[in-house]
Amino acid sequence: MNNKIKKSIAGLLVVSTAFSGALATATLVAPNSNLITSVSAKEQGHITINANIGDNGEVQSLAGKKFNVYKIFDAENSVGMESINYTMNPAYEKSLKKVTGKDTEYAIIDYIQTMNNNTVINNVEAPQLNESRYSNFRYFIENLRNMLVADKAEPTQVITVPASAKESYTLDVPFGWYVIDEITNVVGEHSASSLCMVNTANPNVFINIKSDFPVIQKQIREDDLRTSVGKEHDGWNDVGDYEIGQTVPYRYLTYVPNINGYSSYYFSMHDRMDKALTFNPDSVVVKIGDKTLVKDIDYKVVTEGIPSDETFQIQITDLKATVNKYFFKEYEGANPEMEKFYGQKIVVEYNATLNENAQLDTGHPGFENDVKLEYSNNPDSDGTGETGETPWDTVVCFTFRLNGVKVNDQTPERLLEGAKFRLYSDSSCTQEVYVKEASAGDGYTVINRDSVKGDEAPAEAVEMVSDADGLFNIVGLDSQTYYLKETKAPAGYRLLKDPIKIDIKAIYDDENRENYIKGDGATDKTLKKLEATASFKEFYYGKYNEYNNNLLTDVENGSMNIKVVNKVGSKLPATGSTMTVILVGAGTAMMATALFKRKKEDK
Repeated sequence: MNNKIKKSIAGLLVVSTAFSGALATATLVAPNSNLITSVSAKEQGHITINANIGDNGEVQSLAGKKFNVYKIFDAENSVGMESINYTMNPAYEKSLKKVTGKDTEYAIIDYIQTMNNNTVINNVEAPQLNESRYSNFRYFIENLRNMLVADKAEPTQVITVPASAKESYTLDVPFGWYVIDEITNVVGEHSASSLCMVNTANPNVFINIKSDFPVIQKQIREDDLRTSVGKEHDGWNDVGDYEIGQTVPYRYLTYVPNINGYSSYYFSMHDRMDKALTFNPDSVVVKIGDKTLVKDIDYKVVTEGIPSDETFQIQITDLKATVNKYFFKEYEGANPEMEKFYGQKIVVEYNATLNENAQLDTGHPGFENDVKLEYSNNPDSDGTGETGETPWDTVVCFTFRLNGVKVNDQTPERLLEGAKFRLYSDSSCTQEVYVKEASAGDGYTVINRDSVKGDEAPAEAVEMVSDADGLFNIVGLDSQTYYLKETKAPAGYRLLKDPIKIDIKAIYDDENRENYIKGDGATDKTLKKLEATASFKEFYYGKYNEYNNNLLTDVENGSMNIKVVNKVGSKLPATGSTMTVILVGAGTAMMATALFKRKKEDK
């Protein structure tokens, strides 16, 4: 997906260093920008290019951008600064004549001036307002740029913006009318190319690059303690934990970039999931502003014919047409097209299920889910020919396990087989957390209620039984409170009638919750600690005994160890002495003898 095709014709900027009553000065801009080196001249002008600030408030750096700079006309101001005169650069005469269809210098200048909707007269120093991205002038400049390239006209200079110039860059140039053509290789990069930029430097001109490109953020919604998680205290952040079988909510946050100047705009979200996550295609909801898009009309959910490392894509083939349909219908058919205010918030929500593959990797490293955005980044193309990509953005989720063992209270302990248990999520033990035999042969796997239809227990649900080694492991637990209830004690032992309360608490790094970095789940930068407490209530020797145990945990394996103890019971007491027993035995023998004798006499 990182095809890096050389972009020979990108954005174009035309700048005049000395323009007034003759040629229009216009700044036509779009997505990307590179700049220029200084040039000495009798009359020195300055062109300052300012970086674009995206709708998310982030500066889209100029550093590394590359431009061809063409000084199309020399410019000369009058003494009183009330007028300006242009002289055609012979190097570009051929291209100018072809594009304008005019044969003389004055005819060419006058032709260009007919496209000036913001004429400045009698004040060379007055700012020249920009022409629309949809104006005839904008298309003229692009045609001129194309002709310069076709005629193999050498640029006046080629500029690469230094790494230090992120927010703005100023170049020194002679007075003149300049076309600046961005030639940055933006295909496949997290950037976008600018439209043609045009203006007069006489002596100073400021140009705001509109090389807008979108960004995307992925989030996961924590189901526990939502009001204390996330910037909006609604559970949306970068980290979560869930039971196996539970529905895991995800969302993307992005926005509509400034797509004025594009004929169409491709916008596709690429998603890749860990094998422990199962995507639910029917759960996808796409909103732009307050409008809910229609599946298969406004967007498509694609799961086939995509790269093998991706799970699905949500494709909006033409974002511009979609946004215009919902927000700017009154401008439909306008010629020339009207400039519009973009920047609408885009929210995509969907969910996945944490599946049984998760039983193999409780604790670290967690289960990651990534997204990247592919988007049009060249306003000169048709919206599908050249695209850029954002970096991948990643979130992570975890699940845990309880390693249980059933023993008696003797020394050494005896491992007890045959004890039966059920797990619940409430203290009254009415909401059972169903389990089934683990497919990996390691105890039991949770069946979250999200995977259960109706109120009936799923067919594969079983009661847990301690094995010959006394073990009963439960895999796929959330960070929450559970109640473990013994339903049948081992033969010869008293049943524990009160459930054992088990509190599981996963502790995460606050900064990592808001800005998870791919791979951090395998370290202590995200899941830092795992704590668990078991609360017991027992009845022996005529009284209740309540106590808490801090369980031994292993954050790497996401495990907690619990020991459930049954006390050894003794025989109930008996009455009488040893002699009484002897006499009772003798009496019984005498009665048996007499009875035998009588039966014999009767015969």
